[in-house]
Amino acid sequence: MSTEAAARIAGLIEGLEQQGYVADEALATVLYLVLTLRRPLLVEGDAGVGKTEIAYALAGYLDTELIRLQCYEGLDVHSAVYEWNYPRQLLAIKLWEQSDVPLEERERHLFSETYLLARPLLKAIQAEAKAPVLLIDEIDRADEEFEAFLLELLSAFQISIPELGTIRARHVPYVVLTSNRTRELSDALKRRCLYYWLDYPDEAKELRIIRKRLPDIESELARQVVRFVQALRRERLHKIPGIAETLDWAQALVALGVRRIDEATVARTAGCLLKSAEDLERLRNHVLEELLAQIEA
Repeated sequence: MSTEAAARIAGLIEGLEQQGYVADEALATVLYLVLTLRRPLLVEGDAGVGKTEIAYALAGYLDTELIRLQCYEGLDVHSAVYEWNYPRQLLAIKLWEQSDVPLEERERHLFSETYLLARPLLKAIQAEAKAPVLLIDEIDRADEEFEAFLLELLSAFQISIPELGTIRARHVPYVVLTSNRTRELSDALKRRCLYYWLDYPDEAKELRIIRKRLPDIESELARQVVRFVQALRRERLHKIPGIAETLDWAQALVALGVRRIDEATVARTAGCLLKSAEDLERLRNHVLEELLAQIEA
């Protein structure tokens, strides 16, 4: 690795940390390649490990706009790219009923950008000042048909609108796609992206994250929180708590004035960490005492 590249990667780590995101060298290297090669980044991992926050931190680091498309089943082009403002078009038609404006001129005006409602993907293409960060969040929740539509965007960064023609990006956006792997993505999409698997953090990294996000938390409480959650993730749970749940729990404990974790405290606040009745029952009736012993080890 060249000295220049190593320096920029180190700068990325520091810059992301200033945005509140703790990144290791591997992630910073991938982001450096995203910025240098202008390739989209596909980040996969379990829910709550910080995939979405990568895009927010990157936008903050670059001091640019973040444009987010939240994917869901049934997402279509009109919701993601553009829609025509039909109420305004109908109003214009009414106003022109007594006008001498030629029909051809009316149609041309009706289907101009004046009546176009830009959705996230078109907004990213039309950004004027500088390249935005485009976050396509939870792409695995969208249908395969929509995933196929993205191929044109990620290949040429252009969008075709039948009434207007092809709109090309003024500034190629930095694209981050996230996936929880609820379904397998197509090889065609993966080939267009750099790839990064974001795993649960180890104890040292999670402790850094808590101290970065909650600077007022007492050191001993932060250590106990992290050790407890790390041990909890090794249990057979329906939904393993992510970093988001760790932060929620730590924040709740600080708000309650807790200085040391005990059985009663965990029992009262376990809903910050676990999100199913089965997991809560297992914690309270089977493994709580054992987990509390581990944080003192």
